[in-house]
Amino acid sequence: MTLAFIGIGANMGDTRQALKDAIVCLAQQVGITVAARSSFYRTAPVDATGNDYCNAVVKVETTFTAAQLLRICHHIEDQFGRERPFHNAPRTLDLDLLLFGDVSIDTETLTVPHPRITERAFVLVPLLELDAALEIPGRGRAADFVANVSNQRIEKLSSCKCTRLQEGGTAS
Repeated sequence: MTLAFIGIGANMGDTRQALKDAIVCLAQQVGITVAARSSFYRTAPVDATGNDYCNAVVKVETTFTAAQLLRICHHIEDQFGRERPFHNAPRTLDLDLLLFGDVSIDTETLTVPHPRITERAFVLVPLLELDAALEIPGRGRAADFVANVSNQRIEKLSSCKCTRLQEGGTAS
């Protein structure tokens, strides 16, 4: 089994639900075990236009190769209606293979670690939530790059939408 980290994001439709459903889709794949997921975060688009994104990172254990895992991610994106009309277009779902074990891969179709992993708060913050001591192969400690993205807006979203009941059974 190889430990991998997958970034998940969406900025069209019900983004929170899309992330939850994508995590379920990953977990339902034979050969993938979702070991942990970060909190959900609201972030401004980076080098793009459109609505704010909802982002998270999942930590998975897999028997697949990196290329196979990427194909599964693309298939899940397609199931959610992902279209690619132009670079950085708004998306119903985006799954990025961020890290795959401790290897570095650089092919025409796959680069791991993800080429912009150290440039995006929406990747670094949830990654560090899952593993504060995370090392990025060939680059060093993930925590060392957080200061470089401190100007990017990122807001942790509440995981609970429940209202508190007051005495007498009324919602507050």
